Amino acid sequence: MSAEHHLSGFHAVTARLRAQPESVRGVYVAVARRDRRTRELVERARGAGVAVHAVDDDRLAALAGTDRHQGIVAVVDATAPGRTLEEILDGLREPALLLVLDGVTDPHNLGACLRSADAFGAQAVVVPKDRAAGLNATVAKAASGAAETIPLVSVTNLARALAELKERGVWIVGAEVGGESLFEADLSGPIAWVLGAEGAGLRRLTRESCDRVVTIPMQGEVESLNVSVAAGVCLFATRRQRAVARSP
Repeated sequence: MSAEHHLSGFHAVTARLRAQPESVRGVYVAVARRDRRTRELVERARGAGVAVHAVDDDRLAALAGTDRHQGIVAVVDATAPGRTLEEILDGLREPALLLVLDGVTDPHNLGACLRSADAFGAQAVVVPKDRAAGLNATVAKAASGAAETIPLVSVTNLARALAELKERGVWIVGAEVGGESLFEADLSGPIAWVLGAEGAGLRRLTRESCDRVVTIPMQGEVESLNVSVAAGVCLFATRRQRAVARSP
């Protein structure tokens, strides 16, 4: 039997049913839930030919691995092939906007980064295979559906992946203290934003792989932002600058 994993929460399950209904093996719904939101999700699942099971909270918690499941859990196929960086770049219809995470191990942060990537139109999130969070139910729930819409590309060697991006004409821009101001940076052209974990920052080899380093100007007393917040700021700034450049 092929591998499977579990998604919990309305956003994650609905997004998977919308994007890859064939990969959903079954949907489990709290027997007590009869609200419109639940009915619509059940109708979507049954319309896609997915079996729906009404179960108690204990069964849902066992499936999800947590009691924070919103009364919805889906069993999904975990063996669907991932997309490579090359495939993503080959399919772009606009300049690249990628998010690269160096050493982000917290699944909630990874999920929130996927959510920011989806919100601001990044085409993929890239992470190293080692010393980094991978896709799991916690990530999917924190991503609120973005785990089903944004490709998460896991690479064996991050420095080599950044070198390959450079060969494809993508500028590698690190976000870290000590660089030029985000307010003044030129964010035109294909870009891969590279962010490290809060506190640790970018590893030396990763920083040396960057073409430029950009700093988010801080007005208050705190010295750093959560990586998902920083990712959202950088991606938004890029989108805004590109939109202004296109305006007549």
